[in-house]
Amino acid sequence: MRLDGQEESENVEDERSFSPRGMALGGVGTLVVALIIWALGGNPLQFLQQQAAQQGPAGQQFQPNGGQPGAAPPQQQELTHFVKVVLRDTEVVWEDLFRQQHRTYREPKLVLFTGAVNSACGFTSAAVGPFYCPEDEKVYLDLGFYQELKTRFGAPGDFAQAYVIAHEVGHHVQKLLGISDMVAARRRARPEEANHLSVCLELQADFFAGVWANQAQKRFNFLDPHDIDDALRCANAIGDDRLQMQARGMVVPDSFTHGTSAQRVRWFKLGWTTGDMNKGDTFNANPL
Repeated sequence: MRLDGQEESENVEDERSFSPRGMALGGVGTLVVALIIWALGGNPLQFLQQQAAQQGPAGQQFQPNGGQPGAAPPQQQELTHFVKVVLRDTEVVWEDLFRQQHRTYREPKLVLFTGAVNSACGFTSAAVGPFYCPEDEKVYLDLGFYQELKTRFGAPGDFAQAYVIAHEVGHHVQKLLGISDMVAARRRARPEEANHLSVCLELQADFFAGVWANQAQKRFNFLDPHDIDDALRCANAIGDDRLQMQARGMVVPDSFTHGTSAQRVRWFKLGWTTGDMNKGDTFNANPL
């Protein structure tokens, strides 16, 4: 990716000099237990929220690392710049696409954190990976995930990192279009369809990431020939089937929440090749 000279977003909140009290008290042992629960098919978020509740009200505790609130660790400064530039590119693309549909795009915030964070969606550990909270319209990202993306998932490359941000911003697009609220209502009405609806939502976010890549390339001409391969490798690496096989040694399709590797690759590619945000109706696609 060629990002030299591109503008940074002003919508990044840096909370890396602070960590939630629950995380400071729980330490590594809490994360280990949460990972075990996840590997066994349980809900690690529920466990982490219970731990936070037992340790008192959510708060923030300064970490004596020599930094100031909002100060980026020196080794992450370049990556922080990268995140800000990619976020700004998503703002430019989606503002234009929404304008074409006579809509207004409301820019999301992106929160950088380390270890764990409190959002409007609750206390969340970095173990769950990057996420979007529709309640406060913020994307949450621990930059340590990018190292895990390289070493654990075998998905290196700048554009693999950009794809992660674009996917989470895709969830914000769903929020603004009313799709997230529609899914939430359907989940309440038909809880037995919750996993299927989650898969459809995630695959559509992959599609929107592809749409962004298409439109951003037209505007900024910032991609090298291998960049799309990086994104496809990343999408393939984090499919439910592959992750379950790594964690459990077996695949349980009924428990999928994000879609298979093949599905994630397919929908990102469709967004990339069409660049048309109206072509990503995963909820009525057959097959997914």
